[in-house]
Amino acid sequence: MLVLSRRAKDVILVGESIRIQVLEIRGGRVRLGISAPAEVPVHRAEVAERCRSEEVETAAQTIVEHGEVVAPPST
Repeated sequence: MLVLSRRAKDVILVGESIRIQVLEIRGGRVRLGISAPAEVPVHRAEVAERCRSEEVETAAQTIVEHGEVVAPPST
């Protein structure tokens, strides 16, 4: 893990296409702005975990009708 100290308005680059900027530091909170290409998902960890859990649940909800497997509708 890379650990950096940054001040407000400082920027961190991840590769050539992801840019993270420290927008504001107030008390114990840091506001970050993240710019990334549309094909790179950017989520808070708890949101990403919830998305993965929902994908697993959806994949597990297979319906069998008359001996044929019918996949649930995609969302």
